[in-house]
Amino acid sequence: MRRVILLVIGISFFIVPLCSAQLAAGEKGKFTHADTLRGSITPERAWWNVIHYDIHVTPDYASKSIRGMTVIRWQALASGKTLQIDLQQPMRILSIRWRKSTLKYKREGNAFHVYLPKTVKKGSIETLTVNFEGTPREAIRPPWDGGWIWTRDSLGRPWMSVACQGLGASVWYPCKDHQSDEPDSGATLSITVPDTLVAVGNGRLLEKSAPAGGMTTYTWKVVDPINNYDIIPYIGKYVSWHEDYPGEKGKLDCNFWVLDYALDKAKEQFKQADSMLHCFESWMGPYPFYEDGYKLVQAPHLGMEHQSAVAYGNHFANGYLGRDLSGSGWGLKWDFIIVHESGHEWFGNSITSNDLADMWIHESFTNYSETLYTTCQDGVEAGNDYVIGTRKNIRNDKPVIGAYGVNDEGSGDMYYKGGNMLHMIRQMLGDEGYKGLLHGLGTTFYHKTVTTQQIEAYISQFAKKDLSKVFDQYLRTTKIPVLEYKMNSATLLSYHWTNCVKGFDMPIRITVTGQKEQWITPTEDWKTLSLGTQGGAGADTAKENPVAPMGNTAGTGTADTSKPGMSPAAGAVQAGGNGSGDGNFSVDRNFYITVKKLG
Repeated sequence: MRRVILLVIGISFFIVPLCSAQLAAGEKGKFTHADTLRGSITPERAWWNVIHYDIHVTPDYASKSIRGMTVIRWQALASGKTLQIDLQQPMRILSIRWRKSTLKYKREGNAFHVYLPKTVKKGSIETLTVNFEGTPREAIRPPWDGGWIWTRDSLGRPWMSVACQGLGASVWYPCKDHQSDEPDSGATLSITVPDTLVAVGNGRLLEKSAPAGGMTTYTWKVVDPINNYDIIPYIGKYVSWHEDYPGEKGKLDCNFWVLDYALDKAKEQFKQADSMLHCFESWMGPYPFYEDGYKLVQAPHLGMEHQSAVAYGNHFANGYLGRDLSGSGWGLKWDFIIVHESGHEWFGNSITSNDLADMWIHESFTNYSETLYTTCQDGVEAGNDYVIGTRKNIRNDKPVIGAYGVNDEGSGDMYYKGGNMLHMIRQMLGDEGYKGLLHGLGTTFYHKTVTTQQIEAYISQFAKKDLSKVFDQYLRTTKIPVLEYKMNSATLLSYHWTNCVKGFDMPIRITVTGQKEQWITPTEDWKTLSLGTQGGAGADTAKENPVAPMGNTAGTGTADTSKPGMSPAAGAVQAGGNGSGDGNFSVDRNFYITVKKLG
Protein backbone atom coordinates (compact mmCIF):
# COMPACT_ATOMS: atom_id res chain seq x y z
CA MET A 1 0.00 0.00 0.00
CA ARG A 2 1.58 3.23 -1.06
CA ARG A 3 1.24 5.71 1.78
CA VAL A 4 -2.01 7.66 1.48
CA ILE A 5 -1.49 11.22 2.72
CA LEU A 6 -4.07 13.63 3.99
CA LEU A 7 -3.67 17.23 2.95
CA VAL A 8 -4.65 19.63 5.71
CA ILE A 9 -5.08 23.22 4.63
CA GLY A 10 -5.06 26.01 7.14
CA ILE A 11 -7.73 28.15 5.50
CA SER A 12 -11.05 26.40 5.88
CA PHE A 13 -12.60 27.43 2.57
CA PHE A 14 -9.95 25.42 0.72
CA ILE A 15 -11.27 22.18 2.16
CA VAL A 16 -13.27 20.22 -0.39
CA PRO A 17 -16.27 18.74 1.41
CA LEU A 18 -16.66 14.97 1.28
CA CYS A 19 -20.38 15.31 0.67
CA SER A 20 -19.69 16.89 -2.72
CA ALA A 21 -18.98 13.41 -4.08
CA GLN A 22 -22.64 12.54 -3.52
CA LEU A 23 -23.44 14.59 -6.60
CA ALA A 24 -22.06 11.66 -8.58
CA ALA A 25 -23.72 8.89 -6.62
CA GLY A 26 -24.83 7.06 -9.77
CA GLU A 27 -28.02 5.20 -10.50
CA LYS A 28 -29.45 3.60 -7.41
CA GLY A 29 -29.67 -0.16 -7.59
CA LYS A 30 -27.39 -0.71 -10.57
CA PHE A 31 -24.54 -2.12 -8.49
CA THR A 32 -24.26 -5.59 -6.94
CA HIS A 33 -22.60 -7.20 -3.95
CA ALA A 34 -19.92 -8.45 -6.34
CA ASP A 35 -19.20 -4.82 -7.29
CA THR A 36 -18.78 -3.98 -3.61
CA LEU A 37 -16.39 -6.90 -3.10
CA ARG A 38 -14.37 -5.73 -6.09
CA GLY A 39 -14.46 -1.98 -5.50
CA SER A 40 -14.45 -1.35 -1.75
CA ILE A 41 -12.06 -1.71 1.15
CA THR A 42 -13.78 -4.65 2.79
CA PRO A 43 -12.90 -5.62 6.38
CA GLU A 44 -10.93 -8.54 4.92
CA ARG A 45 -8.83 -6.08 2.89
CA ALA A 46 -8.49 -3.23 5.36
CA TRP A 47 -6.25 -4.89 7.94
CA TRP A 48 -3.31 -5.86 5.70
CA ASN A 49 -0.99 -4.08 3.29
CA VAL A 50 0.79 -5.56 0.25
CA ILE A 51 4.58 -5.17 0.32
CA HIS A 52 5.60 -7.19 -2.76
CA TYR A 53 4.25 -9.50 -5.46
CA ASP A 54 6.36 -12.30 -6.93
CA ILE A 55 4.36 -13.61 -9.90
CA HIS A 56 5.22 -16.67 -11.97
CA VAL A 57 3.21 -17.51 -15.08
CA THR A 58 3.44 -20.09 -17.86
CA PRO A 59 0.98 -19.56 -20.72
CA ASP A 60 -0.11 -22.32 -23.11
CA TYR A 61 -0.89 -20.68 -26.44
CA ALA A 62 -2.64 -23.76 -27.92
CA SER A 63 -5.17 -24.12 -25.09
CA LYS A 64 -5.33 -20.39 -24.20
CA SER A 65 -4.67 -21.31 -20.60
CA ILE A 66 -2.15 -20.28 -17.95
CA ARG A 67 -0.77 -21.72 -14.75
CA GLY A 68 1.33 -20.04 -12.15
CA MET A 69 2.02 -18.88 -8.64
CA THR A 70 1.78 -15.56 -6.81
CA VAL A 71 3.85 -15.04 -3.70
CA ILE A 72 2.36 -12.14 -1.72
CA ARG A 73 4.47 -10.54 0.98
CA TRP A 74 2.30 -8.41 3.26
CA GLN A 75 2.17 -6.65 6.60
CA ALA A 76 -0.63 -6.65 9.14
CA LEU A 77 -1.86 -3.10 9.79
CA ALA A 78 -4.07 -4.46 12.56
CA SER A 79 -4.68 -7.89 14.07
CA GLY A 80 -6.69 -10.25 11.88
CA LYS A 81 -7.09 -13.77 10.57
CA THR A 82 -9.26 -13.58 7.39
CA LEU A 83 -8.06 -12.07 4.11
CA GLN A 84 -9.74 -11.37 0.78
CA ILE A 85 -7.77 -12.52 -2.27
CA ASP A 86 -9.19 -11.83 -5.72
CA LEU A 87 -9.12 -14.07 -8.81
CA GLN A 88 -11.78 -13.78 -11.47
CA GLN A 89 -13.76 -16.66 -12.90
CA PRO A 90 -13.10 -18.99 -14.62
CA MET A 91 -9.58 -18.92 -13.12
CA ARG A 92 -9.03 -21.28 -10.19
CA ILE A 93 -6.92 -21.25 -7.05
CA LEU A 94 -5.28 -24.62 -6.49
CA SER A 95 -3.78 -24.00 -3.07
CA ILE A 96 -2.80 -21.27 -0.62
CA ARG A 97 0.08 -21.81 1.78
CA TRP A 98 1.18 -19.81 4.82
CA ARG A 99 3.95 -20.72 7.27
CA LYS A 100 4.21 -24.19 5.72
CA SER A 101 0.51 -24.80 6.26
CA THR A 102 -2.15 -25.22 3.58
CA LEU A 103 -4.98 -22.81 4.26
CA LYS A 104 -8.72 -23.18 3.96
CA TYR A 105 -10.63 -20.73 1.79
CA LYS A 106 -14.10 -20.12 0.39
CA ARG A 107 -14.92 -18.70 -3.00
CA GLU A 108 -17.55 -15.97 -3.41
CA GLY A 109 -17.67 -15.17 -7.11
CA ASN A 110 -14.37 -13.49 -7.93
CA ALA A 111 -13.32 -13.12 -4.28
CA PHE A 112 -11.73 -15.73 -2.05
CA HIS A 113 -12.07 -15.56 1.74
CA VAL A 114 -8.83 -17.00 3.09
CA TYR A 115 -8.81 -18.28 6.69
CA LEU A 116 -5.62 -18.21 8.75
CA PRO A 117 -5.50 -20.80 11.56
CA LYS A 118 -4.57 -18.14 14.10
CA THR A 119 -4.68 -14.38 14.49
CA VAL A 120 -1.79 -12.42 13.01
CA LYS A 121 -0.68 -9.54 15.20
CA LYS A 122 -0.36 -5.95 14.02
CA GLY A 123 3.04 -5.24 12.46
CA SER A 124 3.77 -8.84 11.53
CA ILE A 125 5.21 -9.39 8.04
CA GLU A 126 3.85 -12.52 6.38
CA THR A 127 3.89 -14.41 3.08
CA LEU A 128 1.11 -16.18 1.20
CA THR A 129 1.89 -18.50 -1.71
CA VAL A 130 -1.05 -18.91 -4.07
CA ASN A 131 -0.99 -21.49 -6.87
CA PHE A 132 -3.47 -20.98 -9.70
CA GLU A 133 -4.45 -22.14 -13.16
CA GLY A 134 -7.21 -21.84 -15.71
CA THR A 135 -8.40 -20.26 -18.92
CA PRO A 136 -8.50 -16.52 -18.24
CA ARG A 137 -11.08 -14.29 -19.83
CA GLU A 138 -9.99 -13.51 -23.37
CA ALA A 139 -9.88 -9.92 -24.58
CA ILE A 140 -11.87 -9.80 -27.81
CA ARG A 141 -11.37 -6.09 -28.51
CA PRO A 142 -8.41 -4.99 -26.41
CA PRO A 143 -7.63 -2.69 -24.75
CA TRP A 144 -11.31 -1.66 -24.34
CA ASP A 145 -12.33 -5.25 -23.63
CA GLY A 146 -9.93 -6.62 -21.03
CA GLY A 147 -8.29 -9.98 -20.52
CA TRP A 148 -5.56 -12.14 -22.03
CA ILE A 149 -4.71 -11.54 -25.67
CA TRP A 150 -3.96 -14.60 -27.79
CA THR A 151 -3.15 -13.57 -31.34
CA ARG A 152 -0.54 -13.95 -34.08
CA ASP A 153 1.78 -11.41 -35.63
CA SER A 154 1.74 -10.71 -39.37
CA LEU A 155 4.04 -13.67 -39.97
CA GLY A 156 1.68 -16.04 -38.15
CA ARG A 157 3.74 -16.46 -34.97
CA PRO A 158 2.23 -16.48 -31.46
CA TRP A 159 1.87 -13.05 -29.84
CA MET A 160 0.46 -12.73 -26.33
CA SER A 161 -0.17 -10.07 -23.72
CA VAL A 162 -2.76 -8.77 -21.24
CA ALA A 163 -4.84 -5.59 -20.95
CA CYS A 164 -6.89 -5.31 -17.78
CA GLN A 165 -7.27 -1.74 -16.50
CA GLY A 166 -10.70 -1.34 -14.90
CA LEU A 167 -11.43 -5.04 -15.26
CA GLY A 168 -8.60 -5.74 -12.83
CA ALA A 169 -5.40 -7.74 -12.62
CA SER A 170 -7.29 -10.52 -10.87
CA VAL A 171 -8.54 -11.50 -14.34
CA TRP A 172 -5.30 -13.49 -14.57
CA TYR A 173 -3.36 -13.63 -11.29
CA PRO A 174 -4.37 -13.76 -7.59
CA CYS A 175 -3.88 -10.44 -5.82
CA LYS A 176 -5.45 -7.86 -3.57
CA ASP A 177 -7.24 -6.23 -6.47
CA HIS A 178 -7.93 -2.73 -5.26
CA GLN A 179 -6.34 0.39 -6.72
CA SER A 180 -5.50 1.85 -3.31
CA ASP A 181 -3.05 -0.90 -2.37
CA GLU A 182 0.06 -1.12 -4.50
CA PRO A 183 3.06 -3.20 -3.44
CA ASP A 184 5.38 -0.86 -1.55
CA SER A 185 8.51 -2.64 -2.80
CA GLY A 186 7.35 -3.39 -6.32
CA ALA A 187 7.05 -6.76 -7.98
CA THR A 188 8.84 -9.46 -9.92
CA LEU A 189 7.29 -11.19 -12.91
CA SER A 190 8.71 -14.48 -14.16
CA ILE A 191 7.34 -15.53 -17.55
CA THR A 192 8.11 -19.02 -18.87
CA VAL A 193 7.70 -19.40 -22.64
CA PRO A 194 8.94 -21.59 -25.49
CA ASP A 195 12.56 -20.77 -26.25
CA THR A 196 11.55 -19.56 -29.71
CA LEU A 197 9.78 -16.57 -28.11
CA VAL A 198 10.87 -13.64 -25.96
CA ALA A 199 9.01 -12.40 -22.86
CA VAL A 200 9.09 -8.75 -21.78
CA GLY A 201 7.84 -7.36 -18.48
CA ASN A 202 7.93 -4.24 -16.34
CA GLY A 203 11.14 -2.76 -15.00
CA ARG A 204 14.49 -4.37 -15.62
CA LEU A 205 15.40 -7.86 -16.80
CA LEU A 206 16.71 -9.56 -13.69
CA GLU A 207 17.42 -13.04 -15.03
CA LYS A 208 17.02 -15.28 -18.05
CA SER A 209 17.10 -19.01 -17.36
CA ALA A 210 16.45 -22.18 -19.33
CA PRO A 211 14.43 -24.83 -17.54
CA ALA A 212 14.07 -28.24 -19.21
CA GLY A 213 11.83 -28.93 -22.17
CA GLY A 214 12.76 -26.17 -24.60
CA MET A 215 11.42 -23.39 -22.37
CA THR A 216 12.96 -20.09 -21.24
CA THR A 217 12.05 -18.05 -18.17
CA TYR A 218 12.43 -14.29 -18.21
CA THR A 219 12.32 -12.62 -14.79
CA TRP A 220 11.62 -8.89 -14.68
CA LYS A 221 11.83 -6.73 -11.57
CA VAL A 222 10.17 -3.45 -10.57
CA VAL A 223 11.43 -1.75 -7.41
CA ASP A 224 8.94 1.14 -7.34
CA PRO A 225 5.30 0.77 -6.25
CA ILE A 226 3.13 -0.32 -9.18
CA ASN A 227 -0.57 -0.62 -10.01
CA ASN A 228 -1.77 -4.23 -10.13
CA TYR A 229 -3.17 -3.71 -13.63
CA ASP A 230 0.18 -2.37 -14.86
CA ILE A 231 2.02 -5.66 -14.22
CA ILE A 232 1.94 -7.15 -17.71
CA PRO A 233 3.71 -9.82 -19.81
CA TYR A 234 4.44 -9.27 -23.51
CA ILE A 235 5.33 -12.45 -25.39
CA GLY A 236 6.42 -12.64 -29.01
CA LYS A 237 9.37 -12.49 -31.42
CA TYR A 238 10.82 -9.38 -29.83
CA VAL A 239 14.07 -7.57 -30.49
CA SER A 240 15.26 -4.46 -28.66
CA TRP A 241 17.61 -1.53 -28.56
CA HIS A 242 18.77 0.78 -25.81
CA GLU A 243 19.22 4.55 -25.55
CA ASP A 244 20.27 6.83 -22.72
CA TYR A 245 18.19 9.95 -22.12
CA PRO A 246 19.91 12.85 -20.26
CA GLY A 247 17.05 13.59 -17.91
CA GLU A 248 16.27 15.82 -14.95
CA LYS A 249 17.61 13.19 -12.52
CA GLY A 250 20.56 12.06 -14.62
CA LYS A 251 20.77 9.20 -17.09
CA LEU A 252 17.42 7.52 -17.81
CA ASP A 253 17.64 4.05 -19.31
CA CYS A 254 15.29 3.82 -22.29
CA ASN A 255 14.64 0.46 -23.92
CA PHE A 256 12.46 -0.25 -26.91
CA TRP A 257 11.02 -3.71 -27.67
CA VAL A 258 9.34 -4.44 -30.99
CA LEU A 259 8.67 -7.41 -33.24
CA ASP A 260 11.73 -8.29 -35.29
CA TYR A 261 10.27 -7.21 -38.63
CA ALA A 262 9.22 -3.80 -37.25
CA LEU A 263 12.67 -2.73 -36.08
CA ASP A 264 13.52 -0.14 -38.75
CA LYS A 265 10.25 1.77 -38.71
CA ALA A 266 10.11 1.59 -34.91
CA LYS A 267 13.54 3.18 -34.60
CA GLU A 268 12.31 6.09 -36.68
CA GLN A 269 8.91 6.55 -34.99
CA PHE A 270 10.17 6.09 -31.46
CA LYS A 271 12.49 9.09 -31.83
CA GLN A 272 9.49 11.02 -30.53
CA ALA A 273 10.09 9.52 -27.09
CA ASP A 274 13.03 11.91 -26.67
CA SER A 275 11.01 15.09 -27.29
CA MET A 276 8.14 13.70 -25.19
CA LEU A 277 10.42 13.12 -22.20
CA HIS A 278 12.00 16.55 -22.59
CA CYS A 279 8.60 18.26 -22.71
CA PHE A 280 7.02 16.31 -19.87
CA GLU A 281 9.98 16.64 -17.53
CA SER A 282 9.88 20.39 -18.15
CA TRP A 283 6.15 20.69 -17.45
CA MET A 284 5.52 17.93 -14.91
CA GLY A 285 8.86 17.25 -13.25
CA PRO A 286 11.30 14.35 -13.50
CA TYR A 287 10.16 11.05 -14.98
CA PRO A 288 8.85 9.20 -11.90
CA PHE A 289 10.57 5.83 -12.37
CA TYR A 290 14.27 6.32 -13.02
CA GLU A 291 14.96 3.23 -10.89
CA ASP A 292 12.98 1.00 -13.28
CA GLY A 293 13.72 2.79 -16.54
CA TYR A 294 11.42 3.69 -19.43
CA LYS A 295 10.27 1.23 -22.09
CA LEU A 296 8.02 1.27 -25.13
CA VAL A 297 6.85 -2.22 -26.04
CA GLN A 298 5.01 -3.08 -29.25
CA ALA A 299 1.71 -4.65 -28.21
CA PRO A 300 -1.09 -6.61 -29.91
CA HIS A 301 -3.53 -3.79 -29.10
CA LEU A 302 -3.61 0.00 -29.45
CA GLY A 303 -1.86 0.95 -26.21
CA MET A 304 -1.92 1.12 -22.43
CA GLU A 305 0.03 2.89 -19.69
CA HIS A 306 1.82 -0.14 -18.25
CA GLN A 307 4.34 1.32 -15.84
CA SER A 308 7.94 1.31 -17.15
CA ALA A 309 6.74 -0.85 -20.07
CA VAL A 310 4.29 1.31 -22.01
CA ALA A 311 2.21 -0.69 -24.50
CA TYR A 312 2.37 0.64 -28.07
CA GLY A 313 0.18 -0.43 -31.00
CA ASN A 314 -0.36 2.69 -33.11
CA HIS A 315 1.17 1.21 -36.29
CA PHE A 316 4.22 3.52 -36.15
CA ALA A 317 2.22 6.46 -37.43
CA ASN A 318 1.25 9.89 -36.14
CA GLY A 319 -2.18 10.72 -34.79
CA TYR A 320 -4.55 8.26 -33.19
CA LEU A 321 -4.68 5.40 -35.71
CA GLY A 322 -4.06 8.06 -38.34
CA ARG A 323 -6.72 10.48 -37.03
CA ASP A 324 -6.55 13.76 -35.14
CA LEU A 325 -8.96 13.53 -32.21
CA SER A 326 -9.05 17.31 -31.94
CA GLY A 327 -9.80 18.03 -35.60
CA SER A 328 -7.37 20.94 -35.36
CA GLY A 329 -4.63 19.44 -37.51
CA TRP A 330 -2.08 19.54 -34.72
CA GLY A 331 -2.85 16.01 -33.55
CA LEU A 332 -1.39 14.59 -36.77
CA LYS A 333 2.04 16.01 -36.01
CA TRP A 334 2.86 13.50 -33.25
CA ASP A 335 2.17 9.91 -32.21
CA PHE A 336 -0.82 9.88 -29.87
CA ILE A 337 0.07 6.62 -28.10
CA ILE A 338 3.68 7.58 -27.37
CA VAL A 339 2.55 10.89 -25.90
CA HIS A 340 -0.67 9.96 -24.10
CA GLU A 341 0.30 6.59 -22.63
CA SER A 342 3.70 7.89 -21.52
CA GLY A 343 1.98 10.84 -19.86
CA HIS A 344 0.32 8.34 -17.55
CA GLU A 345 3.68 7.63 -15.95
CA TRP A 346 3.16 10.93 -14.10
CA PHE A 347 -0.62 10.79 -13.65
CA GLY A 348 -2.00 7.29 -13.22
CA ASN A 349 1.19 5.44 -12.31
CA SER A 350 3.13 7.73 -9.98
CA ILE A 351 -0.03 9.48 -8.77
CA THR A 352 -2.86 6.96 -8.60
CA SER A 353 -6.47 7.37 -7.50
CA ASN A 354 -7.56 5.27 -4.53
CA ASP A 355 -10.91 4.53 -6.14
CA LEU A 356 -11.81 3.98 -9.78
CA ALA A 357 -14.46 6.68 -9.38
CA ASP A 358 -11.67 9.26 -9.29
CA MET A 359 -10.07 8.20 -12.56
CA TRP A 360 -10.21 11.79 -13.76
CA ILE A 361 -6.95 12.19 -11.84
CA HIS A 362 -5.41 9.76 -14.32
CA GLU A 363 -7.19 10.71 -17.52
CA SER A 364 -7.82 14.46 -17.27
CA PHE A 365 -4.21 15.31 -16.51
CA THR A 366 -2.93 12.85 -19.10
CA ASN A 367 -5.38 14.09 -21.72
CA TYR A 368 -4.06 17.58 -21.04
CA SER A 369 -0.48 16.35 -21.42
CA GLU A 370 -1.33 16.09 -25.15
CA THR A 371 -1.97 19.85 -25.15
CA LEU A 372 1.27 20.47 -23.26
CA TYR A 373 3.19 18.42 -25.81
CA THR A 374 1.57 20.31 -28.69
CA THR A 375 2.55 23.53 -26.94
CA CYS A 376 6.14 22.32 -26.57
CA GLN A 377 6.31 21.45 -30.24
CA ASP A 378 4.39 24.24 -31.93
CA GLY A 379 3.58 26.99 -29.46
CA VAL A 380 0.83 28.19 -27.16
CA GLU A 381 -1.85 28.86 -29.75
CA ALA A 382 -1.32 25.45 -31.36
CA GLY A 383 -1.90 23.89 -27.94
CA ASN A 384 -4.98 26.05 -27.47
CA ASP A 385 -6.32 24.94 -30.85
CA TYR A 386 -5.78 21.32 -29.89
CA VAL A 387 -7.57 21.34 -26.54
CA ILE A 388 -10.42 23.51 -27.81
CA GLY A 389 -10.83 21.15 -30.75
CA THR A 390 -11.40 18.22 -28.41
CA ARG A 391 -14.55 19.84 -27.00
CA LYS A 392 -16.57 18.30 -29.82
CA ASN A 393 -15.92 14.93 -28.16
CA ILE A 394 -17.51 15.92 -24.83
CA ARG A 395 -20.85 14.16 -24.29
CA ASN A 396 -21.99 15.55 -20.93
CA ASP A 397 -23.84 12.27 -20.46
CA LYS A 398 -23.13 11.82 -16.75
CA PRO A 399 -20.74 13.24 -14.13
CA VAL A 400 -17.03 12.65 -14.58
CA ILE A 401 -16.69 11.27 -11.04
CA GLY A 402 -18.30 7.87 -10.67
CA ALA A 403 -19.83 6.01 -7.73
CA TYR A 404 -17.44 5.11 -4.93
CA GLY A 405 -16.73 1.64 -3.61
CA VAL A 406 -18.15 -0.31 -6.58
CA ASN A 407 -15.36 -0.10 -9.20
CA ASP A 408 -17.24 2.51 -11.26
CA GLU A 409 -15.33 4.85 -13.57
CA GLY A 410 -17.90 7.56 -14.26
CA SER A 411 -18.14 9.34 -17.60
CA GLY A 412 -15.62 9.11 -20.41
CA ASP A 413 -15.74 12.91 -20.30
CA MET A 414 -12.88 12.53 -17.80
CA TYR A 415 -10.67 12.87 -20.89
CA TYR A 416 -11.80 15.91 -22.90
CA LYS A 417 -13.95 17.73 -20.35
CA GLY A 418 -11.38 17.14 -17.63
CA GLY A 419 -8.63 18.33 -19.95
CA ASN A 420 -10.54 21.50 -20.74
CA MET A 421 -11.13 22.12 -17.03
CA LEU A 422 -7.38 21.93 -16.44
CA HIS A 423 -6.84 24.23 -19.41
CA MET A 424 -8.98 26.87 -17.71
CA ILE A 425 -7.07 26.44 -14.45
CA ARG A 426 -3.87 26.96 -16.44
CA GLN A 427 -5.30 30.25 -17.76
CA MET A 428 -5.93 31.36 -14.19
CA LEU A 429 -2.46 30.37 -12.96
CA GLY A 430 -0.41 31.32 -16.00
CA ASP A 431 2.09 29.00 -17.64
CA GLU A 432 4.75 29.25 -14.96
CA GLY A 433 2.13 28.90 -12.27
CA TYR A 434 0.62 25.83 -13.92
CA LYS A 435 4.05 24.31 -14.34
CA GLY A 436 4.68 24.94 -10.65
CA LEU A 437 1.37 23.26 -9.84
CA LEU A 438 2.26 20.12 -11.79
CA HIS A 439 5.72 19.96 -10.23
CA GLY A 440 4.17 20.40 -6.80
CA LEU A 441 1.61 17.65 -7.37
CA GLY A 442 4.34 15.34 -8.63
CA THR A 443 6.49 15.98 -5.57
CA THR A 444 3.76 15.98 -2.92
CA PHE A 445 2.01 12.86 -4.18
CA TYR A 446 5.06 11.05 -5.60
CA HIS A 447 4.40 7.30 -5.76
CA LYS A 448 1.20 7.68 -3.73
CA THR A 449 -2.47 6.84 -4.03
CA VAL A 450 -4.83 9.76 -3.54
CA THR A 451 -8.44 10.91 -3.40
CA THR A 452 -10.02 13.64 -5.51
CA GLN A 453 -10.44 15.68 -2.32
CA GLN A 454 -6.67 15.72 -1.83
CA ILE A 455 -5.97 16.80 -5.40
CA GLU A 456 -8.70 19.44 -5.45
CA ALA A 457 -7.61 20.85 -2.10
CA TYR A 458 -3.98 20.98 -3.18
CA ILE A 459 -4.85 22.91 -6.35
CA SER A 460 -6.95 25.41 -4.38
CA GLN A 461 -4.16 25.84 -1.87
CA PHE A 462 -1.60 26.38 -4.61
CA ALA A 463 -3.86 28.85 -6.46
CA LYS A 464 -4.61 30.71 -3.23
CA LYS A 465 -8.25 30.64 -4.28
CA ASP A 466 -11.05 28.23 -3.46
CA LEU A 467 -11.68 26.39 -6.75
CA SER A 468 -14.01 23.79 -5.24
CA LYS A 469 -17.00 25.14 -7.19
CA VAL A 470 -15.07 24.79 -10.45
CA PHE A 471 -14.44 21.13 -9.63
CA ASP A 472 -18.05 20.62 -8.60
CA GLN A 473 -19.27 22.17 -11.85
CA TYR A 474 -17.07 20.24 -14.25
CA LEU A 475 -16.57 16.95 -12.39
CA ARG A 476 -19.87 16.45 -10.58
CA THR A 477 -22.50 17.86 -12.96
CA THR A 478 -23.19 17.68 -16.69
CA LYS A 479 -23.99 21.38 -17.00
CA ILE A 480 -21.94 23.85 -19.01
CA PRO A 481 -22.03 27.15 -17.10
CA VAL A 482 -23.70 30.01 -18.94
CA LEU A 483 -22.41 33.56 -18.74
CA GLU A 484 -25.39 35.83 -19.31
CA TYR A 485 -24.70 39.48 -20.07
CA LYS A 486 -26.56 42.58 -21.19
CA MET A 487 -25.74 46.15 -22.11
CA ASN A 488 -27.45 48.49 -19.66
CA SER A 489 -26.17 51.43 -21.69
CA ALA A 490 -23.41 52.18 -24.12
CA THR A 491 -20.96 52.31 -21.23
CA LEU A 492 -22.29 49.80 -18.66
CA LEU A 493 -22.19 46.00 -18.94
CA SER A 494 -24.00 43.59 -16.58
CA TYR A 495 -23.24 39.85 -16.29
CA HIS A 496 -23.67 36.78 -14.08
CA TRP A 497 -23.43 32.98 -14.08
CA THR A 498 -26.43 30.69 -14.64
CA ASN A 499 -26.78 26.92 -15.19
CA CYS A 500 -24.20 26.41 -12.49
CA VAL A 501 -23.69 24.97 -9.03
CA LYS A 502 -24.51 27.22 -6.10
CA GLY A 503 -21.63 29.56 -5.33
CA PHE A 504 -19.95 29.16 -8.74
CA ASP A 505 -17.49 32.04 -9.17
CA MET A 506 -14.94 31.02 -11.79
CA PRO A 507 -12.95 33.99 -13.09
CA ILE A 508 -12.73 34.44 -16.85
CA ARG A 509 -10.74 36.57 -19.27
CA ILE A 510 -12.68 38.98 -21.47
CA THR A 511 -12.16 41.62 -24.11
CA VAL A 512 -14.22 44.82 -24.32
CA THR A 513 -13.96 47.04 -27.38
CA GLY A 514 -11.43 49.79 -26.89
CA GLN A 515 -9.90 48.19 -23.80
CA LYS A 516 -7.14 45.68 -23.22
CA GLU A 517 -7.89 42.11 -22.24
CA GLN A 518 -8.95 41.82 -18.59
CA TRP A 519 -10.25 39.42 -15.95
CA ILE A 520 -13.68 39.46 -14.31
CA THR A 521 -15.09 37.20 -11.61
CA PRO A 522 -18.81 36.64 -12.25
CA THR A 523 -21.08 35.08 -9.63
CA GLU A 524 -24.73 34.07 -9.66
CA ASP A 525 -25.56 37.65 -8.69
CA TRP A 526 -25.48 40.36 -11.32
CA LYS A 527 -22.32 42.48 -11.50
CA THR A 528 -21.56 45.52 -13.62
CA LEU A 529 -18.53 46.67 -15.54
CA SER A 530 -18.00 50.23 -16.74
CA LEU A 531 -16.95 50.30 -20.37
CA GLY A 532 -15.73 53.86 -20.20
CA THR A 533 -12.60 53.27 -18.14
CA GLN A 534 -11.21 49.84 -17.42
CA GLY A 535 -11.71 48.96 -13.78
CA GLY A 536 -13.48 52.26 -13.13
CA ALA A 537 -16.25 53.03 -10.69
CA GLY A 538 -18.86 50.31 -10.45
CA ALA A 539 -16.68 47.80 -12.30
CA ASP A 540 -15.83 44.29 -11.27
CA THR A 541 -12.17 44.66 -10.36
CA ALA A 542 -10.14 43.44 -13.32
CA LYS A 543 -6.79 41.77 -12.74
CA GLU A 544 -4.27 40.58 -15.29
CA ASN A 545 -4.27 37.14 -13.68
CA PRO A 546 -6.66 36.56 -10.76
CA VAL A 547 -5.16 33.53 -9.04
CA ALA A 548 -1.65 33.11 -10.44
CA PRO A 549 0.93 32.80 -7.66
CA MET A 550 3.70 33.15 -10.26
CA GLY A 551 2.15 36.18 -11.96
CA ASN A 552 2.53 34.92 -15.53
CA THR A 553 -0.34 35.28 -17.96
CA ALA A 554 -1.11 32.14 -19.93
CA GLY A 555 -2.49 31.93 -23.39
CA THR A 556 -0.63 34.94 -24.69
CA GLY A 557 1.74 34.76 -27.59
CA THR A 558 1.59 35.31 -31.31
CA ALA A 559 -0.37 32.83 -33.38
CA ASP A 560 1.38 31.42 -36.42
CA THR A 561 -1.48 31.40 -38.90
CA SER A 562 0.58 29.56 -41.49
CA LYS A 563 0.28 26.31 -39.51
CA PRO A 564 -2.66 23.92 -39.77
CA GLY A 565 -5.62 24.58 -37.55
CA MET A 566 -4.70 28.17 -36.77
CA SER A 567 -7.09 31.08 -37.10
CA PRO A 568 -6.12 34.74 -37.33
CA ALA A 569 -8.96 35.38 -34.87
CA ALA A 570 -7.68 32.81 -32.39
CA GLY A 571 -7.68 35.29 -29.52
CA ALA A 572 -11.27 36.41 -30.06
CA VAL A 573 -13.58 33.81 -28.55
CA GLN A 574 -15.34 30.71 -29.31
CA ALA A 575 -16.19 29.75 -25.74
CA GLY A 576 -17.05 26.04 -25.91
CA GLY A 577 -20.69 26.57 -25.52
CA ASN A 578 -21.66 28.24 -28.81
CA GLY A 579 -21.37 31.85 -27.84
CA SER A 580 -18.62 34.41 -27.58
CA GLY A 581 -20.40 37.68 -27.10
CA ASP A 582 -20.80 40.40 -29.73
CA GLY A 583 -18.74 43.09 -31.34
CA ASN A 584 -18.38 44.96 -28.04
CA PHE A 585 -17.78 42.09 -25.62
CA SER A 586 -16.13 38.67 -25.94
CA VAL A 587 -14.82 35.89 -23.73
CA ASP A 588 -11.44 34.26 -24.25
CA ARG A 589 -11.93 31.09 -26.27
CA ASN A 590 -9.88 29.10 -23.75
CA PHE A 591 -12.84 28.93 -21.37
CA TYR A 592 -15.28 26.04 -21.81
CA ILE A 593 -18.50 27.93 -21.15
CA THR A 594 -21.58 29.20 -22.95
CA VAL A 595 -22.02 32.95 -23.48
CA LYS A 596 -25.54 34.35 -23.86
CA LYS A 597 -26.50 37.95 -24.56
CA LEU A 598 -29.79 39.18 -23.11
CA GLY A 599 -31.90 42.04 -24.34
